[in-house]
Amino acid sequence: MLEFELDEEQKMLVDALGRFAESRMRKVYRDAEEEGAIPQDVVQAGWEFGLIPTALPEEYGGFGEYSAITNVLAIEELAYGDLAIALNILAPGLSAIPLMLAGTEEQQTAYLPKYCDQAPPSITAALAEPKVQFNPRKLSTTAILEGDSYILDGSKCLVPLADSSEVFLIYANDGDTTQAFIVHKETEGLEVGEREQLMGIRALPTFRLTLKGCRIPVKNRLGGEEGIDFDLILNHGRVALGAAAVGLAKAGYDYAREYAKTRVQFDEPIAHRQSIAFLLADMAIEVDAARLLVWETAWKLDQGEDATREATLMKSYVDDVVLQIADRAVQTLGGYGYVREYPVELWLRNARGFASFDGLAIA
Repeated sequence: MLEFELDEEQKMLVDALGRFAESRMRKVYRDAEEEGAIPQDVVQAGWEFGLIPTALPEEYGGFGEYSAITNVLAIEELAYGDLAIALNILAPGLSAIPLMLAGTEEQQTAYLPKYCDQAPPSITAALAEPKVQFNPRKLSTTAILEGDSYILDGSKCLVPLADSSEVFLIYANDGDTTQAFIVHKETEGLEVGEREQLMGIRALPTFRLTLKGCRIPVKNRLGGEEGIDFDLILNHGRVALGAAAVGLAKAGYDYAREYAKTRVQFDEPIAHRQSIAFLLADMAIEVDAARLLVWETAWKLDQGEDATREATLMKSYVDDVVLQIADRAVQTLGGYGYVREYPVELWLRNARGFASFDGLAIA
């Protein structure tokens, strides 16, 4: 028998984050988009929900209650408020979760307590690369073992908060497998480029990185000699992005539905017309279907099962769904959908990026 009922703690978390999304994120998201800067008090308030400290082991200052299911519930609510702000709040998880899943005891002892402080640590991660047909399992960035060091060469893009980060978790091709390496900002050969000018999520600062002969100690390879199971980390990242896409899709559907109920033409709400009613019905179906695929993947991760197939299929489906729903929200508003006064044009621009967002969130 399938059971979809949330427990009491999950209900409280979803309710609290839903109120936060409406009362804080929705009030600043448009100004943040226009100015390219997110108010730090909003980011700090989001951090104080403790999503990452809750997931980390108790011996490192956390609460030892990691749950992919709970995380995707939280991410959906945050992305419902605004995608760029959500990705900023979740950015520390890009390094925290891989460290928790695959780090050596020495690495976990050195870094995990930093995620349990009152403010988020200045640590980010770099996976994506600026090339056509990017494949996270076949990176162009290389890590070559030379004696007691690795030499990293390559370039990265879509690295959030890189300008203010002290430590980077950088993914590279090491012997035809994707591995991760802890690199400090003072490492010679590491260069943070100019801020990227993106089509969407313009409130979130992302940057390109260049690595030219960056020499790092062997001990900085995540997981030590054993390394990481990259598919496991990628699956966690994709389920987080799937949840964010569901949140954005639901925002688009809810807004379009309410607009259709209040927009009157020819003496009746446009929601009364079959073409609009059927469009909204299809949107509602797609949101629920996408959410169930995300939940299934998260559940398998919580069971310790291989969720690669589920994560791959889910991501392909959800990437399409969020774009379709955002586009249909614009269609529902007609000419107003193209006007910046309304949020649906922003949601359409944000939705377009999900196909290339690998590495921007992890659950």
